[in-house]
Amino acid sequence: MTSFLASPEVSAALAAGKPVVALESTIISHGLPRPRNLEAAKEFEEILRSKGVVPATVAILDGVPRIGLDAEGIDRIANEDLAKASVRDIPILAARKESGATTVAATAHLAALAGIRVFATGGLGGVHRGAIDSFDESADLSTLAVTPITVVSAGVKSVLDIAATLERLESLSVPVIGYKTKDFPAFWLTKSGFTLDWSLDTPEQVAHAMKAQDQLGHGQGIVLANPIPIEKQWDPSEHDRVLEIAFAAAKKAGVTGKAVTPFLLGFIVEESKGKSLEVNLDLARNNVSVAADIAKAWSELR
Repeated sequence: MTSFLASPEVSAALAAGKPVVALESTIISHGLPRPRNLEAAKEFEEILRSKGVVPATVAILDGVPRIGLDAEGIDRIANEDLAKASVRDIPILAARKESGATTVAATAHLAALAGIRVFATGGLGGVHRGAIDSFDESADLSTLAVTPITVVSAGVKSVLDIAATLERLESLSVPVIGYKTKDFPAFWLTKSGFTLDWSLDTPEQVAHAMKAQDQLGHGQGIVLANPIPIEKQWDPSEHDRVLEIAFAAAKKAGVTGKAVTPFLLGFIVEESKGKSLEVNLDLARNNVSVAADIAKAWSELR
């Protein structure tokens, strides 16, 4: 029994050295409302195909980690109530023959096992506010410290502790590179107020950085911080207003620990009347498009 099952299309592309981009399933299963989530899942894959890149949406179905889904698989992650699966959950789901939508950490882990080197997501997980007391830190960070994959993301959500997240990535020796910028993005916003040491301006430069990372034998992944275009970002003043209300609501409701972020994100969508959701989709599309260009440059370099 293999540890994962790659679709025939993904397997053929990898064997031929053609460009492949991994996509997570948690954003579809847990991050978007129905039926918008199914539309988005299909759209993300179509963006890649239109650029000559093979999409590899990752999920665990009936206990089997799947790298690349057919139409039925895409429909299942959009319409079934799936567990949210990080790396630690994969063996349990396998043993119970149950299904799960993969987080950034689980998607990166499984995609790298299959030999995929580029992964597009919305935002990276990170250190949560108040982590000094809760120790709440996303497994995305520790997974990238040992997983050779390049993750294209719009930074991390502004509900997290961005400063602590960047410090943690530095401690783990995970390169954080701005794409055409040195301003680290804050998911819905183009700029977080934090400046990066390095930026790269072309997909080819990113591919060369990936090659150098391999040759040096570090084994870490690369975080490529790709800000949403400024004309599509959420209005910063409205963003700040809604976040302040959301944090106050979480405190009043007594929400703590791991329940805080899901509460905040759900509250923000409602309070913004869906604006945050539309920005979320715009930045995800942008990340998928950039990831396609990098996967093509990686394929040509190899």
